[in-house]
Amino acid sequence: MREELEIGLCTRAAAKINLGLFVGPARADGMHELVSVMQSISLADELTLELAPAGSSQDVVVCPGVPGPAAHNLAARALSLFRGATGWDAPALRLSIDKRIPLAAGLAGGSTDAAGTLRLAAHASGLGEHTLLERLAGELGADVPAALTPGRWLAGGVGERLEPLPNPIGSLGLLVLPVAHELSTAAVYAHADSLQTVRSQRELEDKRRALVTVLSLGTPAPSSDLLTNDLQRAAVDLCPEIKKVLRQAADSGADEVLLSGSGPTVIGLFLRANPLARVARAIAGLPERVPEPIAAEAVGGEFGAVWRRGASQSIGI
Repeated sequence: MREELEIGLCTRAAAKINLGLFVGPARADGMHELVSVMQSISLADELTLELAPAGSSQDVVVCPGVPGPAAHNLAARALSLFRGATGWDAPALRLSIDKRIPLAAGLAGGSTDAAGTLRLAAHASGLGEHTLLERLAGELGADVPAALTPGRWLAGGVGERLEPLPNPIGSLGLLVLPVAHELSTAAVYAHADSLQTVRSQRELEDKRRALVTVLSLGTPAPSSDLLTNDLQRAAVDLCPEIKKVLRQAADSGADEVLLSGSGPTVIGLFLRANPLARVARAIAGLPERVPEPIAAEAVGGEFGAVWRRGASQSIGI
């Protein structure tokens, strides 16, 4: 095991967008029931797990550009939870995160890092059945279970009830437009509650069935009425800049425009002929935008493969 860790293990942690987000009433624990399609995209952080420097007595997490103690981030908690659940007594480890997903952007950057950490720990240790990883992911947060295996998932409950959906047939081009503001997910949900925009359980079930019907054959994206994000109004109220960015995405030629999760990132979907080339042209038309626009596409499970640093072939998902 020590030899493998000295080499280092790597994985990509894919960002997530919501292709439709329908929000129901708050439960007794304060969490909201929801129905959403969670789609992994090629915008991703890169994680590396290796032995900590000599003399280290505890695991070290290094994540440049992220404020606050690295030991308090969700990936550090994932590694600690994995050790506790499996009894893994490896020497002190160093987890390095090359952060490419914008912070507090509604793209599940922290959640996908935590899921990637669980994958790395399972491969490095040879411990941890997938059912255990799913349980630990659920303890870490509602968006983490879907990130364990990148792809397309229909989420229910608070995000923990997952049903796999086929990957889209053909390319799904994405224009990712970050916004230079941070939004608290809790604040957006609280404002949505105050606006009384939540749906009934029956409405949620109707949306779930409609999404399954539309996407079960690999359709690139749901129809416009199923791409609704119930948090968008609340997010725009809290961050009016979002409205301008939604217009910018539409003007770039996107076929559909939506807010990602609780925001503030805006996504333009390119669905028709040559979607990736059209995304590239859209970005070329925004040469001075800050933050810079990002091109991405939908990805599946193979995107979350684990590989040894310096190797040309993955060693598993």
